[in-house]
Amino acid sequence: MAARYEIFGTVATGFEAAREAFAENFAREGDYQETGASFAAFRHGRCVVDLWGGFANSARTRKWTRDTLCNVWSTTKGISATAVAILVDRGVFSYEDKVASLWPEFAHGDKERVTVAQILSHQAGLPGFAEPTSVEDQLDWFGCCTKLARQRPVWEPGTATSYHAMTYGWLVGEIVRRATGKSIGRFIHDEIAKPLDADLFVGLPESADARAAEMLAPKRMIDASDLPLPPAARMALTNPQQNPLAPNTRAWRAAEIPAANGQASAMGLARMYAALAGGGSLDGTTLLSREGVARMTRPATSNGRQDMFLGFVDSWGMGMALNTPGIYGPNARAFGHSGWGGSFACADPDAGVAIGYVCNQMGPELVGDPRTAGLCKAILDCAARA
Repeated sequence: MAARYEIFGTVATGFEAAREAFAENFAREGDYQETGASFAAFRHGRCVVDLWGGFANSARTRKWTRDTLCNVWSTTKGISATAVAILVDRGVFSYEDKVASLWPEFAHGDKERVTVAQILSHQAGLPGFAEPTSVEDQLDWFGCCTKLARQRPVWEPGTATSYHAMTYGWLVGEIVRRATGKSIGRFIHDEIAKPLDADLFVGLPESADARAAEMLAPKRMIDASDLPLPPAARMALTNPQQNPLAPNTRAWRAAEIPAANGQASAMGLARMYAALAGGGSLDGTTLLSREGVARMTRPATSNGRQDMFLGFVDSWGMGMALNTPGIYGPNARAFGHSGWGGSFACADPDAGVAIGYVCNQMGPELVGDPRTAGLCKAILDCAARA
């Protein structure tokens, strides 16, 4: 069945099953059948999988290439978390610092004690906007930051956890901007993407626009208003409800939305996570110290606290999703981040494995895309036998 679909690229000896798993996603029927995608993996700093196939547009007239970029939605959060981890590693600020010490206006609304750690681990009580906000409003950096600075938390910060689906990006990004004088998109370019030669963008330059895939809406949309969520968690999805086709506009791509508008290739994601899996370094470039990686991936809570939105228990480090739900294979020490529609990137430091995957046919589920489990299993099984 998979032989009908032409897959390009290479796999190392012993990783042939990864090619089969990737090809099967094109052959499958239903919500998760690929249109275009790429898949990359490293083991102990060596590229073992570099695959791509399909089409970069709905008309199927533009072939997917090795360097096709894709809007990766919340997979962007792992990149943004790494930017913060670099600054913590350099001693610019600490996770325990109060956000208001960097961003004084943030103290309004009884938020003077909120820490950087609480922002990164979705404990700040700002899971969505309280003021009316449109999809277009999200393109206004200072408008979004101003709203969040004056907003009151919907729970006492540090006492509960609920995924800050979009607000995470402006909160984290403004911390970076205040600390460095650079936008987070520029910081990511200068300190992560360029040193690693990794295709990772938050704020896509117009010169790279032709490489961006057309995103395809889920074949079956889930109505966020129907989800059985407490009101605080529901804030993350409904004001505004995201438009899956917004990433196809130049305005969205040009903006910096560090929770959701990262443009990346699978190889770009895999290279960043390969550095993290290798203790912070890849190909002679060091992003973080080993302790910096460890700090970023320690559990933020350890008392059985459940994320009100996602349902996972104690699943957050400092912006990285921890593998307590088993999304990224059997190792609880694995970590990464996934995005709406199916993209993901992860690292298993014990196996020395890093994976990046991007696709333009979005799946409908917010959690539990079957492509993630299948691709992770294929790589990790191959690595265990190698």
